[in-house]
Amino acid sequence: QVQLVESGGGLVQAGGSLRLSCAASGTIFRLYAWGWYRQAPGKQRELVATIISGGSTNYADSVKGRFTISRDNTKNTVYLQMNSLEPEDTAIYYCNAPKDYQSGYPQYFGWGQGTQVTVSS
Repeated sequence: QVQLVESGGGLVQAGGSLRLSCAASGTIFRLYAWGWYRQAPGKQRELVATIISGGSTNYADSVKGRFTISRDNTKNTVYLQMNSLEPEDTAIYYCNAPKDYQSGYPQYFGWGQGTQVTVSS
């Protein structure tokens, strides 16, 4: 059974940085594209960024130039470095493996518990 465990969230002031991690177990991590998603209160979950097995990346327009997705296949972990954070980035952040890495949907696995990111103004 695949488990996705997100961590690294917290409370940060606008302009600050956070680094999120997602550890995946129960699957052959290196074979999949991976993505970060977020869900703000009262909104639908949206795609933030994806990375394929070869390392190519794709970002939502709202985070381009501020966020960087990376992966470590030896640790079965995908990361999201978030810089220049804005209050609009406040959300619960999740990871998953998308079947289509450009659209981010649908996903192969069930969702983890996510990690809360709160950006104060």
